[in-house]
Amino acid sequence: MSVDYRKITLDGLWHNNPALVQLLGLCPLLAVTASVVNALGLGLASTLVLVSSNLTVSLFRKLVPETVRLPIFVMIIASFVTAIELVMQALTYELYLILGIFIPLIVTNCAIMGRADAFAVKNPVRASVLDGLMMGIGFSLVLVVLGGMRELLGTGALFNNMHLLFGEAARTWELVIFTDYPGFLFAILPPGAFVGLGLLIALKNVFDARAERRRKAQAPAEPAVSKRVRVTG
Repeated sequence: MSVDYRKITLDGLWHNNPALVQLLGLCPLLAVTASVVNALGLGLASTLVLVSSNLTVSLFRKLVPETVRLPIFVMIIASFVTAIELVMQALTYELYLILGIFIPLIVTNCAIMGRADAFAVKNPVRASVLDGLMMGIGFSLVLVVLGGMRELLGTGALFNNMHLLFGEAARTWELVIFTDYPGFLFAILPPGAFVGLGLLIALKNVFDARAERRRKAQAPAEPAVSKRVRVTG
């Protein structure tokens, strides 16, 4: 069976994006995207789990009995989440405390379980790893864009506290866009997350509609087919 790697890439990044199209993983997406560093931390963790779980499920897909498939998938995902949680505790402890319960809740992220059950269990290793990577990157991009929007509107700056993820050298990465900015509290509260995600989904739909109109306009017109009309009685 041939694998269309281009389709896998485009599906993960755009056409079947977990956050904008499948609308999966919205609980952590809306909860932690008050800043770029929070969004990036959760996005990287989710991507690592997606790639690792897809790889493992694909490797052992022919050995897993159908009757216990889902419990085994949960155990695989939980194992990788636990490993990443321990790594974050060791290397990025402050960020781990900020993200809190949403790191272990990656186990219940429907996007991860969905890719394992819908793709990795049916496809070879290379395609499954690419699928997990593209779905993870697509999810992470939405997280970061939404986090950037909310942080900019809420504080007037970007990339604050990046040292929590990248170390002390990243303390100088903060960009103050609006000086003497009073702040827009709504943007960093939960309602701001709903509004921001809704705007991103609407923007994607606008782009998709324009691309579809352009495709139809460039498509060659079908030749007119003359019909014979019977005139004799």
